[in-house]
Amino acid sequence: MHNQNARPDTTARLLIRCPDRPGIVSAVSTFFYNHGANITDLDQHSSEAEGGTFFMRLEFQTPHIDVSRDVLRNAFQKAVADKHDMKWHIAYAADRKKMALLVSKYDHALMELLWQVRRGDLLADIAMVISNHEDLRADVEAFGIPYHCVPVTKENKAEAEARMLALLGDQVDLVVLARYMQVLTGDFIARHPNRIINIHHSFLPAFAGANPYRQAYEKGVKLIGATSHYVTAELDQGPIIEQDVARVSHRQSAEELRVLGQEVERRVLARAVKWHLEDRVIVDGNKTVVFVK
Repeated sequence: MHNQNARPDTTARLLIRCPDRPGIVSAVSTFFYNHGANITDLDQHSSEAEGGTFFMRLEFQTPHIDVSRDVLRNAFQKAVADKHDMKWHIAYAADRKKMALLVSKYDHALMELLWQVRRGDLLADIAMVISNHEDLRADVEAFGIPYHCVPVTKENKAEAEARMLALLGDQVDLVVLARYMQVLTGDFIARHPNRIINIHHSFLPAFAGANPYRQAYEKGVKLIGATSHYVTAELDQGPIIEQDVARVSHRQSAEELRVLGQEVERRVLARAVKWHLEDRVIVDGNKTVVFVK
């Protein structure tokens, strides 16, 4: 079931991961029915025919629920989650997530996100933009968003990350690397587990590292692409959320590949961010289950 017209102010989303066994869907749907919730979208996936891991995303409408959020959460834990060994959480669309965008000098991915938030295509609030350069300050402040420049060098990296973490505080739900050309340390990443999304300018795992379009050009590839993934301590190896490609030929230069690739990058990053904001992604080890239609 799927309802494109669900209202953001009354929609809640439940994400579940647990050992697969019969009766899970029935237990969950019956629980929410009994508390007055109207289920408007339900999607599920099992990793194996038997004995695998079960994943589920459920959207429900909240106007007629008969208990508070806390009571509902505690009741679900006792009545359903404990019995099925679930890892789960409920998110409410009315609680708009707060994002911080990190960027260096390339503006294409950043501007795509700024525009989509302004247009209402991404339902989130951008708390701030942090950059290691001043280049994009005027563009960002034109949107009325705070811009913080935190220069990074080999000598001051620890100090710079500490300043960035202080700026982010505990109020940011998602950090998006919109072509931020610095490698984050494991300590920084550990503060935001599965809440940092990167756009990598190639179709991972091919052409990891620097200058992927030059690498692609020299290899004579016929497809170039982009990959959006969660950031982990191992560079460019985090769980992949979304990828896309564009067909190219021997007639195109490395610069033309870069221009075309940047168009793919901004689309891929925007989709990955949207799916995260809509609670469509469940991380399973180094993979993701992404519930999109």
